[in-house]
Amino acid sequence: MAGRPKMRPRRCGAVQLSFPTEAPGLKSTFVCHCSDCRKITASMFASNFTIDNRHLRHIRGQDNLKTFAQSHTIGSGQTMTNYFCGTCGTLMYRVGAAYPGYSVLRIGTVDDFELHETKLRPRLEQYTERRVRWLKPVDGLRQFRGMAFRSQSKL
Repeated sequence: MAGRPKMRPRRCGAVQLSFPTEAPGLKSTFVCHCSDCRKITASMFASNFTIDNRHLRHIRGQDNLKTFAQSHTIGSGQTMTNYFCGTCGTLMYRVGAAYPGYSVLRIGTVDDFELHETKLRPRLEQYTERRVRWLKPVDGLRQFRGMAFRSQSKL
Protein backbone atom coordinates (compact mmCIF):
# COMPACT_ATOMS: atom_id res chain seq x y z
CA MET A 1 0.00 0.00 0.00
CA ALA A 2 3.02 2.32 -0.03
CA GLY A 3 2.39 5.53 -1.92
CA ARG A 4 -1.39 5.20 -1.80
CA PRO A 5 -3.11 8.37 -0.60
CA LYS A 6 -5.02 8.23 2.64
CA MET A 7 -8.03 10.14 3.82
CA ARG A 8 -9.45 10.67 7.28
CA PRO A 9 -11.65 13.24 8.94
CA ARG A 10 -9.38 16.14 9.84
CA ARG A 11 -11.33 16.60 13.06
CA CYS A 12 -10.68 13.24 14.66
CA GLY A 13 -8.77 10.70 12.52
CA ALA A 14 -10.89 7.82 13.85
CA VAL A 15 -11.51 6.45 10.34
CA GLN A 16 -8.81 6.20 7.69
CA LEU A 17 -9.10 4.97 4.11
CA SER A 18 -6.54 4.28 1.39
CA PHE A 19 -7.34 4.42 -2.33
CA PRO A 20 -5.68 4.56 -5.77
CA THR A 21 -5.28 7.75 -7.77
CA GLU A 22 -5.06 6.06 -11.16
CA ALA A 23 -6.97 3.48 -13.19
CA PRO A 24 -8.05 0.79 -12.84
CA GLY A 25 -9.05 1.63 -9.24
CA LEU A 26 -9.87 5.30 -9.80
CA LYS A 27 -12.89 5.41 -12.10
CA SER A 28 -13.97 9.05 -12.31
CA THR A 29 -13.70 12.52 -10.80
CA PHE A 30 -16.61 14.94 -11.04
CA VAL A 31 -18.56 17.89 -9.71
CA CYS A 32 -22.21 17.11 -9.00
CA HIS A 33 -25.05 19.63 -8.74
CA CYS A 34 -27.84 17.13 -8.01
CA SER A 35 -30.21 17.94 -5.18
CA ASP A 36 -28.92 15.05 -3.08
CA CYS A 37 -25.27 16.17 -3.26
CA ARG A 38 -26.33 19.73 -2.49
CA LYS A 39 -28.29 18.61 0.57
CA ILE A 40 -25.74 16.17 1.97
CA THR A 41 -22.88 18.69 1.65
CA ALA A 42 -24.95 21.70 2.77
CA SER A 43 -23.43 23.45 -0.24
CA MET A 44 -24.26 24.21 -3.88
CA PHE A 45 -22.37 21.17 -5.27
CA ALA A 46 -20.13 18.26 -4.33
CA SER A 47 -16.66 17.40 -5.65
CA ASN A 48 -16.47 13.62 -5.90
CA PHE A 49 -14.39 10.72 -7.11
CA THR A 50 -15.43 7.14 -7.75
CA ILE A 51 -13.35 4.12 -6.69
CA ASP A 52 -13.69 0.46 -7.61
CA ASN A 53 -14.37 -1.18 -4.23
CA ARG A 54 -11.71 -3.84 -4.88
CA HIS A 55 -9.15 -1.03 -4.49
CA LEU A 56 -10.63 0.82 -1.49
CA ARG A 57 -8.94 -0.09 1.81
CA HIS A 58 -10.03 0.63 5.36
CA ILE A 59 -6.82 1.39 7.28
CA ARG A 60 -8.61 1.89 10.57
CA GLY A 61 -12.00 2.64 12.04
CA GLN A 62 -14.27 0.55 9.80
CA ASP A 63 -16.18 -0.48 12.93
CA ASN A 64 -16.63 3.24 13.74
CA LEU A 65 -18.60 3.93 10.54
CA LYS A 66 -22.29 4.74 10.83
CA THR A 67 -24.71 4.46 7.91
CA PHE A 68 -27.74 6.28 6.60
CA ALA A 69 -29.54 5.03 3.48
CA GLN A 70 -32.35 6.56 1.43
CA SER A 71 -33.56 6.82 -2.16
CA HIS A 72 -36.04 9.70 -2.40
CA THR A 73 -33.44 12.35 -3.42
CA ILE A 74 -31.23 10.05 -5.53
CA GLY A 75 -31.20 10.66 -9.30
CA SER A 76 -31.29 6.96 -10.14
CA GLY A 77 -34.20 6.43 -7.75
CA GLN A 78 -32.25 3.61 -6.11
CA THR A 79 -30.88 3.50 -2.58
CA MET A 80 -27.69 5.38 -1.70
CA THR A 81 -25.97 4.36 1.55
CA ASN A 82 -23.82 7.00 3.25
CA TYR A 83 -20.93 5.99 5.52
CA PHE A 84 -20.11 8.57 8.21
CA CYS A 85 -17.40 8.70 10.87
CA GLY A 86 -19.19 7.82 14.11
CA THR A 87 -16.94 10.18 16.07
CA CYS A 88 -17.05 13.48 14.14
CA GLY A 89 -19.79 12.87 11.55
CA THR A 90 -17.65 13.37 8.43
CA LEU A 91 -19.10 11.70 5.33
CA MET A 92 -16.41 9.21 4.29
CA TYR A 93 -18.05 7.63 1.25
CA ARG A 94 -21.31 6.60 -0.40
CA VAL A 95 -22.41 3.38 -2.07
CA GLY A 96 -25.27 3.44 -4.57
CA ALA A 97 -27.42 0.46 -5.52
CA ALA A 98 -27.33 1.71 -9.13
CA TYR A 99 -23.54 1.20 -9.24
CA PRO A 100 -22.65 -2.03 -7.44
CA GLY A 101 -18.96 -2.47 -6.71
CA TYR A 102 -18.16 1.25 -6.58
CA SER A 103 -17.91 3.90 -3.88
CA VAL A 104 -18.21 7.67 -4.21
CA LEU A 105 -15.79 9.66 -2.05
CA ARG A 106 -15.48 13.41 -1.46
CA ILE A 107 -12.37 15.08 -2.86
CA GLY A 108 -12.32 17.50 0.10
CA THR A 109 -11.74 14.68 2.59
CA VAL A 110 -8.40 13.73 1.00
CA ASP A 111 -5.48 14.76 3.19
CA ASP A 112 -3.07 15.53 0.31
CA PHE A 113 -4.34 18.86 -1.03
CA GLU A 114 -2.00 18.63 -4.05
CA LEU A 115 -4.13 15.73 -5.31
CA HIS A 116 -7.15 18.06 -5.41
CA GLU A 117 -5.33 20.02 -8.14
CA THR A 118 -3.85 17.05 -10.00
CA LYS A 119 -5.00 13.43 -10.07
CA LEU A 120 -8.35 14.08 -8.35
CA ARG A 121 -9.20 17.24 -10.29
CA PRO A 122 -12.76 16.81 -11.60
CA ARG A 123 -13.12 15.90 -15.27
CA LEU A 124 -16.81 16.66 -15.66
CA GLU A 125 -19.83 18.39 -14.14
CA GLN A 126 -23.16 16.61 -13.92
CA TYR A 127 -26.68 17.84 -13.24
CA THR A 128 -25.69 21.24 -14.61
CA GLU A 129 -29.39 21.97 -15.20
CA ARG A 130 -29.62 22.22 -11.39
CA ARG A 131 -26.51 24.39 -10.95
CA VAL A 132 -27.38 27.70 -9.30
CA ARG A 133 -27.33 30.53 -11.85
CA TRP A 134 -24.70 32.57 -10.00
CA LEU A 135 -22.21 29.69 -10.26
CA LYS A 136 -20.42 29.42 -13.61
CA PRO A 137 -19.32 26.17 -15.33
CA VAL A 138 -15.83 25.02 -14.41
CA ASP A 139 -13.44 25.74 -17.30
CA GLY A 140 -12.33 22.66 -19.19
CA LEU A 141 -14.84 20.22 -17.68
CA ARG A 142 -17.30 18.22 -19.78
CA GLN A 143 -20.84 19.36 -19.01
CA PHE A 144 -23.84 17.04 -18.53
CA ARG A 145 -27.34 18.42 -17.95
CA GLY A 146 -28.32 15.25 -16.05
CA MET A 147 -26.48 12.23 -14.73
CA ALA A 148 -23.21 11.60 -16.58
CA PHE A 149 -23.08 7.93 -15.63
CA ARG A 150 -26.11 5.95 -16.74
CA SER A 151 -24.49 2.58 -16.27
CA GLN A 152 -21.63 0.90 -14.48
CA SER A 153 -19.67 0.68 -17.74
CA LYS A 154 -19.57 4.50 -18.01
CA LEU A 155 -18.00 5.07 -14.59
